[in-house]
Amino acid sequence: MNETATAPTAPLRARAEIDLAALRANVRVLRARASGAALMAVVKSDAYGHGAVPCARAAVEAGARWLGTATPEEALALRAAGLPGRIMCWLWTPGGPWREAIEADLDVSVSGMWALRELVAAAREAGVPARVQLKADTGLGRNGCQPGEDWAELVAEALRAQSEGLLHVTGLWSHFACADEPGHPSIAAQLTVFREMLAYAEGRGVRPEVRHIANSPATLTLPESHFDLVRTGIATYGISPSPELGVPADFGLRPVMTLSASIALVKRVPGGHGVSYGHRYVTPGETTLGLVPVGYADGIPRHASGAGPVLVDGKWRTVAGRIAMDQFVVDLGGDEPPTGTRAVLFGPGDRGEPTAEDWAQAAGTIAYEIVTRIGTRVPRVYVNEEQAG
Repeated sequence: MNETATAPTAPLRARAEIDLAALRANVRVLRARASGAALMAVVKSDAYGHGAVPCARAAVEAGARWLGTATPEEALALRAAGLPGRIMCWLWTPGGPWREAIEADLDVSVSGMWALRELVAAAREAGVPARVQLKADTGLGRNGCQPGEDWAELVAEALRAQSEGLLHVTGLWSHFACADEPGHPSIAAQLTVFREMLAYAEGRGVRPEVRHIANSPATLTLPESHFDLVRTGIATYGISPSPELGVPADFGLRPVMTLSASIALVKRVPGGHGVSYGHRYVTPGETTLGLVPVGYADGIPRHASGAGPVLVDGKWRTVAGRIAMDQFVVDLGGDEPPTGTRAVLFGPGDRGEPTAEDWAQAAGTIAYEIVTRIGTRVPRVYVNEEQAG
C-alpha cells in the first residue's frame, strides 16, 4: 500500500489509517447496488470519524453525486473547502444559519412549519431562492413531518413560497427505523406511508428532483426503496450496517479505517499482579504486560474493558483490566515484542487483525459508534489519496 505525503515520517503514538482507495471502491459497489438511483455519500460527524473533506472528495471522485451532512455547519465546512455540487443538510434548530446555507447553495431539509418560516424569511433577506427538501415522518418518530394535516399544511406553505420565487422544493424524503432488521414489519409499513405522502405532495403540484428513503441497509437489501437517490453512510466506510445482514465482504465492501498504536512499554511481572484501575484483572502467573497508549479519551470504549481484542506481534490479545483515559494493558503471555511494536486495534480483518465489529461486540454497541468516536488526538493518515488511472 503506497502512502502519500500526508503519511508520517516517524512513528506515531497512535494513528487511524484511512484508505481512500477502499472508500472509492465501496462507493462504486454501492452505486452498482442501486444502479437506477443517484448516490449520496453521507459524511456527517467528520465522515463517521474518517475525515469529512478527504472522504467527501474521494466519494465524489468515485461517482457520488450528492454529499450529505447532519448539521448545516458540517455542510458549510464542505463548501468552504471547495467541494462542489449538491450538498444536503438536515438537522436544524431555531436560529440556524439559514441565510448562509442558502447563499452556499445547499439543499436544506425542513420538517415543520417553524423551520419553513425561518427559511422563507432568510430567502427574502438573501434575495436568493432556497433549495428545500421536505422530510416526512413515515414511522421513525424522530425528525420529519407527520402525515395528515401537518403534511398538508407544510406542502401548501412550501408551494406558496415557491410560487413567490422564495424557494424550490428539490426533494421529498424520509428515513427507515428498522431497515437493518430484515423482514421487520415496519419496513413495508413505512414504504406504504412514504408512497402515500409522495402522492399527496405530487398531487398538489410538487415536482421533486429526488425522492429518497434508503439508507445503507436499504441500499444493500431493499431495491424497492431506492427511488431516485440512496443515502449511504456507514457502508461507504466499508462497515456492515448490521451483523444480521452480513459482514462487509458479503457485499463487496472493505473497511476504510485501520486503528493502531505503538506499544509504549513491555515488562515482566509476577503472578498475582493487579492490572489497571480496580484490579479487575490479576495475572494468573508470571507473564509480560504490554502498554497500549490509547484510552477512552481517544475514543476507545471503556465498556470493552477486559474484552477488547488487539493484534500484537501476530497474535490476538485481549484488554487486561480496565481501559483508562489514555492507555490500557494487554497480557502478552510471556512474549516480549520490542517497544514500538504496532498494536492493531481494528482494521479490515483480512490480515488477522480484529475489526470494528469485533470491538462493537466487546463493548455491547454497534460498529458505527466504534469508528465515529475515535477522537482528535488520533491523527488521520490518508493513504491512496490519488485515484488510480
